[in-house]
Amino acid sequence: MSDHPLTLTTIDDARSWRAAAHSRGETVVLVPTMGALHDGHLELVRRAREEGDQVIVSIFVNPTQFGPNEDFEAYPRTLELDVAKLKSNGCCDAVFAPDPIEMYPFGSNKTWVTVDRLGDHLCGATRPGHFKGVTTVVARFFTILTPDVAVFGLKDAQQFFILKRMAHEMGFPTRLAGIPTVREADGLAMSSRNRYLNASERAAAPIVNRSLQTAHHSISKGGMRDVDKIILDIEAQLLAEPTCRPDYVSVVDTEELQPLESLESGSQVLIAVAAYFGTARLIDNTIVDVP
Repeated sequence: MSDHPLTLTTIDDARSWRAAAHSRGETVVLVPTMGALHDGHLELVRRAREEGDQVIVSIFVNPTQFGPNEDFEAYPRTLELDVAKLKSNGCCDAVFAPDPIEMYPFGSNKTWVTVDRLGDHLCGATRPGHFKGVTTVVARFFTILTPDVAVFGLKDAQQFFILKRMAHEMGFPTRLAGIPTVREADGLAMSSRNRYLNASERAAAPIVNRSLQTAHHSISKGGMRDVDKIILDIEAQLLAEPTCRPDYVSVVDTEELQPLESLESGSQVLIAVAAYFGTARLIDNTIVDVP
């Protein structure tokens, strides 16, 4: 591991770096990000160090996963600061920070990797095309870098399950590692979007995690199996906060991410929430193994 991560901006340089690691018999771990790194990202990088010999962090604001009314132009681009944070963190060997033209050489992209059904609900319901952009760019990263392991945060659980299915069905030799959500002291999931919260919204935002933990306890300890009741209880807690505007509350299976009507013993379910606090749309979830 170097004291300063090597910054790679071209696909050829990234492939050369990967080939050199391979020639030394070293395993490579990829941490895909869109930059604007916070402590949650840095924890993923630290965990990545436990997964292999060489850690590479991609920093790329991917245009194909933003909808026409989303914040692509406004999304923070802080490459120098991000590299400085990674250097201070001390767990990163290289940064892959390509320009959009490097990843999408023809400008208007024509080649896509899609996963059916798994993106129909949760965030996919209101962000058409989002997961198609995610799976396409991650498939390209896997093709360029052929990482042995790729590390993702489970705050974006729908994304993780979609990418895991994509990698398995496409035959990528990359193992996906899901890392539990990194949280602030009051339970709020760390996110680059938290910067958009004002003081009152920030004080209210932890209700999302509290509502999810209440639901998790009601299933795992209280024997709750009624999905409608679970959803209504979460919505009631969210609506009790005047600054909170729920987007969705959903309970789905973790195989195909389809809404459930009831919970079966021995199954694994994902309870996911998206909610607005002011202009910031926050997401969070909990994964429950039903007793």
